[in-house]
Amino acid sequence: MKSSDFFGKLTSKYIWLNLLAMAIVLVLLVVGAKFGIDIYTHHGEAILIPDIRHKSYADAKQILANEGLLIEVTDTGYVRTLPADCILEQSPQPGDKVKSGHVIYVIVNSGNTPTITLPDIIDNSSVREAIAKLTAMGFKVGPPQYIVGEREWVYGATVNGRHVSAGERIPVGAVVVLQVGNGSRSADDSSIDYVEPIYNNQQEAGGESEVDEFDVVSPAELPQRNEN
Repeated sequence: MKSSDFFGKLTSKYIWLNLLAMAIVLVLLVVGAKFGIDIYTHHGEAILIPDIRHKSYADAKQILANEGLLIEVTDTGYVRTLPADCILEQSPQPGDKVKSGHVIYVIVNSGNTPTITLPDIIDNSSVREAIAKLTAMGFKVGPPQYIVGEREWVYGATVNGRHVSAGERIPVGAVVVLQVGNGSRSADDSSIDYVEPIYNNQQEAGGESEVDEFDVVSPAELPQRNEN
């Protein structure tokens, strides 16, 4: 190929049009990729998360849907003063900025009262130990009920006037009343042996009496007194 033919092809409109088309395609790809990623990731978009706490789950779901957000329950809790199925907590917090389609995680109030297992404190601990253990587990403990028995010893427990035993599940919020000994014993308590006192004039077991022995003497045997 002659050099004139080579340079002639380089200066032809066909080659330059192809190069221009390739450049345009490349620019379009770069721009398209940039805007496509921005659209996919919602670049520059910011949605303020509404406060859905203490609202019913259905209302909260609708509020979030209107903002382009999703909702997901992660756990349940219990607040006696709030209705069942209402939102207790949410994450992220109200006022945070997120993108469309973000999931809001919530904790929902349970409709069933949770229960706690009563530990083995009856006839097994002092009132101080029992109160410490119960409060640490989340129980509510009322003023103790004192009964006849060893001082400060736990003999029983009641909830709403009903006797409960170890291992029984007690509703959260119920007040546990401990039955505690007041330090006195009942009259028919057979565990105490009463011993009669021994006096000096009584004969000791296996010994001799301490009472002086004497002989009875008749008047005839008494000595006669001389009268002048």
